[in-house]
Amino acid sequence: MRLLIIGGTRFVGHAMAEAALAAGHEVTVLHRNATEDLPDARHLLADRDGDLSALGEGTWDATIDTCAYLPGQVASLADALGDRGGHHLLVSTVSVYAEPAAAGATEDAELLAAAEPEVTEVTGETYGPLKVACEAVARSRYADAGLTLVRPTYVVGPRDYTGRFPWWVRRLARGGPTLAPGPSDAPMQAIDARDMGRWVVALAADRVAGTFTAARPATTFGQLLEETAAALGSSAELVRVDGDWLVGQGVDAAQLPLWSEGTPEQALAMSTDRAESVGLTHRPWADVVRDTLAWAEADPESAAGRGLGLSPEREQELLAAWRARA
Repeated sequence: MRLLIIGGTRFVGHAMAEAALAAGHEVTVLHRNATEDLPDARHLLADRDGDLSALGEGTWDATIDTCAYLPGQVASLADALGDRGGHHLLVSTVSVYAEPAAAGATEDAELLAAAEPEVTEVTGETYGPLKVACEAVARSRYADAGLTLVRPTYVVGPRDYTGRFPWWVRRLARGGPTLAPGPSDAPMQAIDARDMGRWVVALAADRVAGTFTAARPATTFGQLLEETAAALGSSAELVRVDGDWLVGQGVDAAQLPLWSEGTPEQALAMSTDRAESVGLTHRPWADVVRDTLAWAEADPESAAGRGLGLSPEREQELLAAWRARA
């Protein structure tokens, strides 16, 4: 099939492009910066916020949009493609949900209110509402039978330039007393970008319409750390530290990535039944962990993300203060 991928050279989109090429599809990737990566794909260079005339010619059986954060971006892509884009798949997020009352919520759970038209800055507070607005535009521009919405939780694995999960992998690989923020039973869900990429390409190629949560079955933050350490054969000693106490010390999720800052989030305990019913499968967690570490060691600058994480000195300072308090 002829697949068009909007944004396909970094992390999530790159995994989809690789999966599509491996499946034998003819792949076109629209992105901003020239690259020598993905040599078997056709590359169109354009900024989706600007001139999309690069899409003026050609037809595709399906389009996968990995990087729409503003509703105007969804609309401008629809305008540029007209009816030439085929089946449309939009990558959204579980951040569109209002906080579910309990674990196991489905894709029919209540959504946040859509962002108002004047909201154009993506922040921690506007991200979810803007994605709700993106979904609404997609529904208005594509018939239900021709639209797939995929809502991932945290996406992890090699090439994770956010640095969130790579920080924990590198920290646990280092070993020693390791701050494990509470509550340890807070819900946690993730998905390997490669598993998501293979599945999303199959959904688009088979024109499977509907809305799907993209995640591994829910675990807890404590279990994620334990299983990650075990996969590494790490000597790390996980020291459970009260989440509210950490918040009082000025610690946040930028310093301890993936942490919910002491407040459990049921949107990280979504049901995965619907996605699994249409083919979503997962590689062993140990493989995700070890592959992430191998990539992080080969490309430490990218794995560092945007300066996330506690310094070793600050971590040990907090551990000493917690032990003294206890």
